[in-house]
Amino acid sequence: MFRLDNRVAVVTGGGQGIGEAICRRLAAAGAKVGVFDISAENARRVAADIQGVPLIGDLTKEAELDRVFSEITQQAGPVDILVNNAGVASRKGRDVPIWESVREDWEYVFNINVIGLVLCCKAVLPGMIERGYGRIVNIASIAGKEGNPKMAPYSASKAAVICLTKSLSKELIGKGDICVNSVSPAVIQTPILDQLDQAQINMMLSKIPLGRPGKPEEVAALVHFLASSECSFSTGQCFDISGGRATY
Repeated sequence: MFRLDNRVAVVTGGGQGIGEAICRRLAAAGAKVGVFDISAENARRVAADIQGVPLIGDLTKEAELDRVFSEITQQAGPVDILVNNAGVASRKGRDVPIWESVREDWEYVFNINVIGLVLCCKAVLPGMIERGYGRIVNIASIAGKEGNPKMAPYSASKAAVICLTKSLSKELIGKGDICVNSVSPAVIQTPILDQLDQAQINMMLSKIPLGRPGKPEEVAALVHFLASSECSFSTGQCFDISGGRATY
């Protein structure tokens, strides 16, 4: 069950954290995985471990995306699964109230978390529509539902990811077996926490009834189902993985 043999997947931000765990999980299920990361070292390390394809580039630059998706198609085949995982929490660790934020804080976060995601979707969707099959999983955040203080750019960007997922899923109805869903983790033990101060982390952990951060592997298990053909009657949804924080 949930096998991904003969499927080609691309995971953005696949070189570390949640993205790395997703790459390893999908590869273990039989997929040929493109490990897409801005860090060449991380992309090559993970790809070597899972016999995947390292894809190095900046997802906010369309010329680099053209090259990256051309590489995966040439080396593995057309993309069946896209996991939009790449994201940032802030610009240079600037966790400040809105009135102290500057335009660059918003542009930096939205360019990666939202615009980059849209560009990646645009890169794979024509092929998915032509073949009548595809799975897209967007990694959002519980912050996109509740709004974390001093993290307005991040919270707003993840709210955008959730709503983009819903819009895109509706646009794809009638174009084949193409499902688009999002996942909203609470605090997960990954390097992205290095961008936050400990007081901010403690505040977020205090809201989790299970009393601990999640593990990347736990998120990867949920993404695995959403990326599989068995996920055929769920689209446009946001699945929480929050240790009990989200109960709505």
